[in-house]
Amino acid sequence: MDERQQKPNYAIRVMVFKDKKVLLGKSKASAVVRYGPPGGHLEYLESFEDCAKREAMEECGVKIQNIKFQAISNVTEYQPYHNINIMLTADWKSGEPKNLEPEKFESWDWYDLDNLPKPLWKNCELALESYKTLRRGSGQAEKNYFDIE
Repeated sequence: MDERQQKPNYAIRVMVFKDKKVLLGKSKASAVVRYGPPGGHLEYLESFEDCAKREAMEECGVKIQNIKFQAISNVTEYQPYHNINIMLTADWKSGEPKNLEPEKFESWDWYDLDNLPKPLWKNCELALESYKTLRRGSGQAEKNYFDIE
């Protein structure tokens, strides 16, 4: 195992919403193509909000606003990797999604919450479940805010 596989990987992910749709990228990060939101590693002394803004701009060229915490996930199903994701939500502010990191993504697009592409990364799946549950006003806050496997 290399060093990255011997400790948890932490990342900030941000689900960007526009006109009741969510921005998802088609990833090249694994043998199985999966969909997920923009995000990446937190830089030294960077806030969660600044990281979300930077990653959304770097990966797909969109500006975001109204950033909020949504969920945290502890995903171990992609072993040998162990991923801890801090999931945020944001509203789209400006910019049309474009693929600025073609080595990592195939494309970016807006998807209706009732017609999402598959498969989603597990962290995205958990955060969207939390988002939908809270939007409907049902469920327990403890479960929705901390989706931990």
